[in-house]
Amino acid sequence: MNVSLIWWGLGIYIMVSLLIAFLSRTGSQSNMGSYFLGDRKMGGFVSALSYSATTYSAFMLVGLAGLTYRGGVGALGFELIYLMGVSLIAFFGPRFWIVGKKYGYITPSEMIGDRYQSKAAAIAIAVSNCIFLIPYSAVQLTGVGYLLQGVSNQQISFRTGVIIAVVLALFFAYIAGMRSVAWTDSLQSLFMIVGSTLIVLFLVRELGGFTGFFQQLEIQQPEMLTVPGNGYFSFLTFIGLTIPWFFFSISNPQVSQRLFMPASLKSMRHMLLGFMIFGFIYTLVSIFWGYSAFLLEPGLDNPDLATPIVLTSSAIPPILAVIVMVGIIAAAISTIDSILLTLSSMFAKDVYGNIRKGTTDRVQLKIGKFIIPVIALMAYLFAELQLDLIAVLSVASSSGLIVVVPTIIGAFFWKRGTAAAVLVSTTIPGTVVFILELMQAKPLGLASGLWGLLLSTLLFIIVSLFTKAPEEKANEFISYIKENLRHKH
Repeated sequence: MNVSLIWWGLGIYIMVSLLIAFLSRTGSQSNMGSYFLGDRKMGGFVSALSYSATTYSAFMLVGLAGLTYRGGVGALGFELIYLMGVSLIAFFGPRFWIVGKKYGYITPSEMIGDRYQSKAAAIAIAVSNCIFLIPYSAVQLTGVGYLLQGVSNQQISFRTGVIIAVVLALFFAYIAGMRSVAWTDSLQSLFMIVGSTLIVLFLVRELGGFTGFFQQLEIQQPEMLTVPGNGYFSFLTFIGLTIPWFFFSISNPQVSQRLFMPASLKSMRHMLLGFMIFGFIYTLVSIFWGYSAFLLEPGLDNPDLATPIVLTSSAIPPILAVIVMVGIIAAAISTIDSILLTLSSMFAKDVYGNIRKGTTDRVQLKIGKFIIPVIALMAYLFAELQLDLIAVLSVASSSGLIVVVPTIIGAFFWKRGTAAAVLVSTTIPGTVVFILELMQAKPLGLASGLWGLLLSTLLFIIVSLFTKAPEEKANEFISYIKENLRHKH
């Protein structure tokens, strides 16, 4: 791909996105709710596109395509289980929204701290999320670096791509907080879904139509169409990858925080429906990209370079390739933005706000803005390590975040849950997951995420049974949700 065309595409994207970000500024953005939650006034259409761009980032058209290239059709099952897991939003989303509106929560960890009446619980979860989301931020940066390096035939370095992503993420986060991120996300999502689908059609036509496409796969590498296929997707590997991904929508705070943002429950339903449609199409597109790259150039040392192979194919019009390339980069930056805003809000509200008692909302906002570039720098340093497959690294991050799932379920459905149980079931399993990931160990063949979920569930239940629950808050919290759900229906 012509390098000047790449730079032109990036330049136009930057100018248009900055314009949209500035136009999205409304009000003074002078409090935590307006800056980090867009004043809780997001409509269904914008919410759906923003949620899609944030979730389906470098992981999909770079990571999932690379995973397909590496292991075949098992990648489709892996991602469809994630899509099934999004149905959790239909169940938990209204509950997040109702209590967020009632109590004014800014972050999921603030909600947990208040529900269990424990500032220590809020701090512990906020710190844990920071530890495990930094690698996921780095995954997005890595995706941009690999993409620009690949489509430019090494003329744009990996480091240059990563730096571009960091700088743009900081710009969008600072211009208007979540509102600018949401509106630029909407533009990016439309570019991604339309452009990437068109590319699939071009590729399939070049490779002999749908019939010829699958016939070539069947002849050249039939195991790419079966599970476990070439052996990559063994049963335990598949389970280890999919379980953390299934709970992604409630365990990842940059996603669950968005459940506080819709203007109404109707907007949330529209967000979920739009995301499910977008996600199903995008999953199929990513799988086709991975297969297409395999047919075009088998034997890549780094499967995450499958997408650059697709975009530089002679079957793809250069202009279309650049548009989709920009869409992928924009989606990765969207996810980085969301993580930067979520982690900075958690640090300001749940760590700084609880340690320095009596701090005002305005002071917390200043702290949140101050910490954004610090988090971005940490993500950049991690990205420079260029570790493993993007898809696998993404799951490793979710494995560390999954330990909060029993706490979240308990918050909404079990009045007996206690603050001590939250602390124990978050810190001990989180440490175990961290050590297992660091050592690349799988005791009994089970991935770290499975151990994390099992340990956190057992510890949450056992410790809760032997410690005192905040009965008054639990009754108020759960009863209010039930009453409002009945009223809404």
